[in-house]
Amino acid sequence: MPKLKSKRHLAFDVETYLNTAGIARKIVHYRKGEQIYSQGESSRCVLYLQQGGVKLTITSSRGKEAIIALLYPGDFFGEGCIAGQPLRTATASAVEPTTVLMIGKQEMIRVIHQEHQFSDRFVSHMLKRNVRVEEDLADQLFNSSEKRLARTLLLVARYGKTVQPEKIVAKISQESLAEMVGTTRSRVSFFMNKFRKLGYIKYNSSLLRVVLRDWGSYCVIRGAPRSTKRGQRRRAASARPACRFRCGD
Repeated sequence: MPKLKSKRHLAFDVETYLNTAGIARKIVHYRKGEQIYSQGESSRCVLYLQQGGVKLTITSSRGKEAIIALLYPGDFFGEGCIAGQPLRTATASAVEPTTVLMIGKQEMIRVIHQEHQFSDRFVSHMLKRNVRVEEDLADQLFNSSEKRLARTLLLVARYGKTVQPEKIVAKISQESLAEMVGTTRSRVSFFMNKFRKLGYIKYNSSLLRVVLRDWGSYCVIRGAPRSTKRGQRRRAASARPACRFRCGD
């Protein structure tokens, strides 16, 4: 009678895998402002953001640059390589001291095929990314720059996440906000002043430092209708849930 194999397959732990180095994966540290990869370079690995923050930017043939996404710990990026994308379509840069796990293309394909917990985690990430892209497109097509800025502020604050939003978010300049919204810095400054007068934000410099305070169960930043009188705007603002951003040095 053949002897049964006694060796048991060790349980796969997704968090341990994503937070440690190993075969075909390594941990790399970046300083604030340092490039992780650049637009047009060869795409050979998938990256997982362990700590810090990353911005993705694209540059047109005329040299115009735009921020297309801000990434936070727990996000994957550079996944186009496993879908046959030979070159990077964007530039990834660290917005603060950042730690990234680089996973080789073949290793990424292997672990997706063999480890169901990991593939579930990755598919969930991709579905959320797809929803975000659709929302961004609808935002650009149908909403004014004022509403786009309000939505961007909430996204920067990570409001609406299942986990508790961070109390303090890394600084971001009005120039960066303008690139994300798709407008000019002067328009961003105008709407920031408007939001401040309505009581939604507090700031005293061009660098935004978001501090979440009392959110409540529902929050929307939007300007009152233009036909609304000043007194009505004040009453409408006081009746809405508290949602404040503080900007500081």
